[in-house]
Amino acid sequence: MSDLTASGRAALIAFAALLLVLPWVVSSYVLSVAVICLYLAYVGQAWNLMLGFAGLLSIGHALFVGLGAYASGYLFAKYDVPPAIGIVAAVAIAMLMGAVIGYLGFRFAIGGVYFALLTIAFAEFVRILLEHAKFLGGTQGLFLPVSQESRRGVDLINLRGWPEMYYYVILALCLGAFVLCRALLESRVGYYWRAIRDNPEAAAAVGVDIFRFRMYAVVLSAGMTGAAGVFRAFYDNLLFPDQVLNIEKSIEITLAPIVGGVGTLFGPIFGAFVLTPLSELLTDVVEGLKDLGIIAKNVKTDGAKLLFWGLAVVLIVLFKPTGLWPWVCRRLGLVKAPGARS
Repeated sequence: MSDLTASGRAALIAFAALLLVLPWVVSSYVLSVAVICLYLAYVGQAWNLMLGFAGLLSIGHALFVGLGAYASGYLFAKYDVPPAIGIVAAVAIAMLMGAVIGYLGFRFAIGGVYFALLTIAFAEFVRILLEHAKFLGGTQGLFLPVSQESRRGVDLINLRGWPEMYYYVILALCLGAFVLCRALLESRVGYYWRAIRDNPEAAAAVGVDIFRFRMYAVVLSAGMTGAAGVFRAFYDNLLFPDQVLNIEKSIEITLAPIVGGVGTLFGPIFGAFVLTPLSELLTDVVEGLKDLGIIAKNVKTDGAKLLFWGLAVVLIVLFKPTGLWPWVCRRLGLVKAPGARS
């Protein structure tokens, strides 16, 4: 990347090398945490495309994860359609829902916080529909069958295999999202998005079609997130509407880019690899305190992670409103100063 210093390029190469060899040098638990990090980095990148690039706030992005998960999961469980094919339907349904939300929001001039509320409303509406959809399992959940043979090897077509396979699949998705977002950001569409984000009135005055390019952002972000739903469905193998589409999952998607840096390319990845391990560490500490008797075992601590997320966001807003990644870059000299020669 042209804006990186020599130390920045070296750090990027070292990080990429570490990700490539990680499954072979860590425990199964650390590998599962790494999968979650990459998953959140990927969906964070998709969410960042809307807010960071086009200035569109969504707090219901779990909707697209749920649609992608249920579409591909149902086709596999009922008709034995492999996810390699089911992902087409999953992405199409997610993009269609994104188009509906975008059309309603932009055609009726719903923006800002009200657009965010519209995304939440659609997510809750779909969640309620799925809870009453008996053919999708309803509140009993949709189970994706797993054969013993699929556990013994690697089957990319059916997304079945060892944990290392899932790791490399989500790593490939994350890398693809990074490359795509970088290409979009440097394209004409990316310049239009940033113009609309910074000053929509001025963008419209110079001839930018605000409605069309905002629709591009919503539909593309929804499709990318729908693909993440396919991965999540076959990684978890069991789907419940209340778990897949609840507001907590939507908030979780927003955290990595907020902590790492909204509008930056590497921010969602950096934020995911900072926030997720800290959240897991907090969970382990709380469980350890229960084992030691410092916290009573009957005390519910499910909200500890939510409390930590809220505290992290408050600290970022107060002290590093542009995110941690731009600050780390400046402190470590990973990027060239503005105006510096290549």
